[in-house]
Formats: sequence, structure tokens, C-alpha cells
Amino acid sequence: MNYAVIKKNDIANGPGVRVSLFVSGCRHHCKNCFNQEAWDFNCGSPFTEDTIAEILFALAPDYVAGLSLLGGEPFEPENQEGLLKLVRQVRQHFPQKTIWCYTGFTLETDLLTGRTGNPDTVLELLSLLDVLVDGKFVEALKDPGLLFRGSSNQNIIDVPKSLAAGHTVLLEGRWYRTMGSGNIDEA
Repeated sequence: MNYAVIKKNDIANGPGVRVSLFVSGCRHHCKNCFNQEAWDFNCGSPFTEDTIAEILFALAPDYVAGLSLLGGEPFEPENQEGLLKLVRQVRQHFPQKTIWCYTGFTLETDLLTGRTGNPDTVLELLSLLDVLVDGKFVEALKDPGLLFRGSSNQNIIDVPKSLAAGHTVLLEGRWYRTMGSGNIDEA
């Protein structure tokens, strides 16, 4: 697995200040994607133990709300094992921080049906996420006024509630991180 970039003070891809990992490789090729250079699986640098250590160090300050995974495509089969290893460690070291993931796949149609990669790996990865923003970017549905997503077809999903219910449960309300609690609260 390769990654394109790590943003250590990102405020655009989830609530609060976040560490955002942009993985390399994506087969969706959404028209006018904001990150087309990351479509190439060879873009950027190899994802190593040192990369994980760098991300964990960046997550340590109290003001950092959590981790966001973007791409490229985090749920491409080539990226699943590396991200699972990272997310396990983030949960171990920072259980109070939130983990968001952006994917062009959909939760119910693609991820929960085993259509992409190893179903066991996908399910474990999902079980460690707080929020999943799913669905391909659709240029015709682009809306700059949307919070934390690019087009209106994309869903902001409460992953723990969705997995418990067996269907998609959308995150509701305005989102922000309450300093010190690590919770996503409604305002």
C-alpha cells in the first residue's frame, strides 16, 4: 500500500482538527475528483511501520479530534490490510478519538455484501470506524454548501449504529468534537 499525503492539521474532513491520511489507488475515477493524482496505486510513498508511528504521534495532542481516512480509495482491496493495522493501533492508543473514513463504495451495496476485498477484513475495519462517508462523488450533484461531503448522493453514516441495526443509520445534526470527551455531539 502507498499513501499520497498525511495532513496533520486538517479541518475539512470531519469535525475538529484531524489527522488525515490520503491513501493511493482508486478505481472509481469520479469525474472531476479533487484528488485524481491519488488514483494511481504507486502514487506517493510506501505505507510502513514508520508511517503508522508518524500518524500516532500526530494524533497525540489533546486538540486533535481524530483520524480521517481518504484517498484514493481506502476500501480498495490493496489498502484494506494496511488501514486495518493502522486503525487497530489508533483504537488501542486513542480510544477517545473519532475515526472517519471516506469511500466511493456504499455501505449496504458494496461493503457489507463482500463485493470488495476480504469480507472479514472489511467488516473488522468497519467495526473500528465511527463515521463512514459513502458514495462516489457525482459532479452533477456537487453542492459546496454540504458539510463534510462533496455531492448530495453521499451519506454520512453512524457506523456503530448501522452495524447494530443491520442497515444504514445516518449521522444527524451538526457535528463537532467536544474537547476532552472525544464524542461527536449534536449542537
